[in-house]
Amino acid sequence: MQLDVSTSASAAGKPFRKERSLFTARMLVPAMGQAVRMFDPWSMARNPVMFIAELGAALTTLVTVSAIATGSDGSGYFLAISVWLWLTVWFANFAEAVAEARGRAQAASLRKARQDVTAHRVVDQATLQVEDVPASQLTNGNLVRVSAGETIPADGEVIEGVASVDESAITGESAPVIRESGGDRSAVTGGTRVLSDHLVIRVTAKPGESFLDRMIAMIEGAERQKTPNEVALTIVLAGFTLIFLMVCTTLYPIARYFDVTIDVPTLVALLVCLIPTTIGALLAAIGIAGMARLSQANVMAMSGRAVEAAGDVDVLLLDKTGTITLGNRQATEFRPAPGVEERQLADAAQLASLADETPEGRSIVVLAKEQFNIRGRKLEEQQAEFVNFTARTRMSGVNLGEQQIRKGAADVVRRFVEEQRGEFPNQVVHDVDTIARAGGTPLVVAENARVLGTIYLKDIVKGGIKERFIELRRMGIKTVMITGDNPKTAAAIAAEAGVDDFLAEATPEAKLELIRQYQREGHLVAMTGDGTNDAPALAQADVAVAMNTGTQAAKEAGNMVDLDSNPTKLIDVVSVGKQMLMTRGALTTFSVANDVAKYFAIIPAIFMVALPQLEVLNIMHLATPHSAILSAVIFNAVVIPCLIPVAIRGVRYRAVGADALLRRNLLIYGLGGLIIPFVGIKLIDLVLVGVGLA
Repeated sequence: MQLDVSTSASAAGKPFRKERSLFTARMLVPAMGQAVRMFDPWSMARNPVMFIAELGAALTTLVTVSAIATGSDGSGYFLAISVWLWLTVWFANFAEAVAEARGRAQAASLRKARQDVTAHRVVDQATLQVEDVPASQLTNGNLVRVSAGETIPADGEVIEGVASVDESAITGESAPVIRESGGDRSAVTGGTRVLSDHLVIRVTAKPGESFLDRMIAMIEGAERQKTPNEVALTIVLAGFTLIFLMVCTTLYPIARYFDVTIDVPTLVALLVCLIPTTIGALLAAIGIAGMARLSQANVMAMSGRAVEAAGDVDVLLLDKTGTITLGNRQATEFRPAPGVEERQLADAAQLASLADETPEGRSIVVLAKEQFNIRGRKLEEQQAEFVNFTARTRMSGVNLGEQQIRKGAADVVRRFVEEQRGEFPNQVVHDVDTIARAGGTPLVVAENARVLGTIYLKDIVKGGIKERFIELRRMGIKTVMITGDNPKTAAAIAAEAGVDDFLAEATPEAKLELIRQYQREGHLVAMTGDGTNDAPALAQADVAVAMNTGTQAAKEAGNMVDLDSNPTKLIDVVSVGKQMLMTRGALTTFSVANDVAKYFAIIPAIFMVALPQLEVLNIMHLATPHSAILSAVIFNAVVIPCLIPVAIRGVRYRAVGADALLRRNLLIYGLGGLIIPFVGIKLIDLVLVGVGLA
């Protein structure tokens, strides 16, 4: 299976939102102007490679103006060099501006959700008396009442009520979600809309510091800081630039020694062609685009550092319920007691489950209908009295006159039967133990003093999840399942799902200690969470994806927020991070490799008149020294916009080992970086000769 982030399906089984077109007038026109404004030297100084290129273009322009003023013969050649050097810098700025424009387009849509609505602030909690104030005046701790049809004015926690909420303005999903007080579905986001009922919300964010505000700032790149990997690569590129600057500077006295005249534009052209301008021009765009790809997957990264760390993750901590399994146990089998027919057991189990609104109870009703065509029946005439499940009794059922049917945990049903002087069959004891060892949940059904048998409730492992874990293993990532189940149940589910390890009976302290243990061993750890009890572990993890439906504590502890609240999205987050690192490495390889071809184009052109022996290095058979240099400069500029789509979309990432990735990278981008410039420079040389410019 291939993990191609731009086209793969998300863990929820739906495709990522379609990527915006790279080249639309709405993005290109502002980006063109922004690229010009970025010529500001203070702005360019953040990128040492392109800053040197800009200084070279400015110096060449001064020489060109002087040559034109004095009527020098080389003024046309100087002018062409100057124009293409400025275009090189402009293309570099344009690449970053396009990436930022895509983010601003998304931020604009989010801004529509951030509006200064009127908030109904609660002034008397006992009577819920409210006063109308602008949402911008709300402060942390204020209570607001939001009714059906109204917009939630600020981020907060639901403290009263339950309602369906339209979060499409934030997540892009049209299906409403349920928000209620208590539990892990109490967090609400400002700008979303209540569709039914009403909610009382405690505000948790200060004005200008809401989740939506942080998302907009992050997407626009206003607060984007370079990641450690990006900083390190910038230092390496600056080192290469310094080395080539020293080399080109020493060429001038060497040329004088061999009685070769080197003009300033040619020397600058050589410098700009040899320094790694290609990756220097695209480095910022790659980082911005990596965060944008996550946002298209409905994941908001609070920093580029988190995206980069995702690419280096080698341990994944995944919650069992809702991530590895479907989240609700399903009835899969009826195991009758000795002397009881399976249909009789199914009929009693369905009767005991008719009033059970839990997913498990509904699955029992469905299984009885599917296997024996047992359907719901009219129980009014029998004066049915339903017994609801409680945490204390751990049992539910129905009374039909003298007939008492019960369904529940083995120990409480056994007590129920023995209180009526019945016996608990050894076969049922064996079935209960077998189901538990297999990772399932046994429910025993009894009628008065007689045990009818056992229902096998099973955690259903999600389809395709085992194959995804195989791919992660190929990528060198260890998967660890986190569950509150007992060790036997956890081991059975872990084996079925194909994870590498598991943590059973997990407590917040156990999760935190497990992450620290892996980090002490030198691993980078990623995990998901949605509850307040997950916050300590999320804060400790290198990559922490909090669910948007989770508590405020979880979202504040994480460095990413999944707007879809889909725990398996963590797998896709890792893929996006690895794709970003892969893209950066691939384009760096290409940039360094294509400098070799430019070396073969320019060096012989400079010296082969004085040193005919260098003619053997002119393997491209370029027409003249001026055409060779100009062809190299033009190719150096043109290759940047050609690679913008690669930088923004990302290199296709395949889930294979690091060695295989390195070989593929060197073969495609290393060898390609050597061959393409030879072909491109030669074609440009032929065009220049053909139109009489060389």
